[in-house]
Amino acid sequence: MRFSMEKLGEKRERRKTPRKLLDLPLEYRIIDAPYAHGGLVVNVSEAGLLLQSVKNIPVGTKLDVAVLFPKGYELSNFNVLAEIIWKDLYWKEDWEGYQYGLKFIQIREEEYRKLKHLLDDRSEN
Repeated sequence: MRFSMEKLGEKRERRKTPRKLLDLPLEYRIIDAPYAHGGLVVNVSEAGLLLQSVKNIPVGTKLDVAVLFPKGYELSNFNVLAEIIWKDLYWKEDWEGYQYGLKFIQIREEEYRKLKHLLDDRSEN
């Protein structure tokens, strides 16, 4: 019989870039689509994020994404091009929708600095 070195109930972080838990609004637009939609960022890393949305979007879809976050007394955002690499049906007592794993595929240097600032600020809390 084979046993894992990890204790039951503990999950080892397998990602190259660990994620930070967040609860931030996000606006996304499917590439070449006329309208934007809203969602919620659950967690984020330098490589991608976890999105919750009521929209049913296929894996492989590319999205223009704007994550909104407080910066002092103002609202700021960072923008990226991302691809859906996995999705799951997700529901709570009062909410039903989808969770999507997004991988960043294009981010400008200035936007990357904003993302790093957000991650650094959040890691201090």
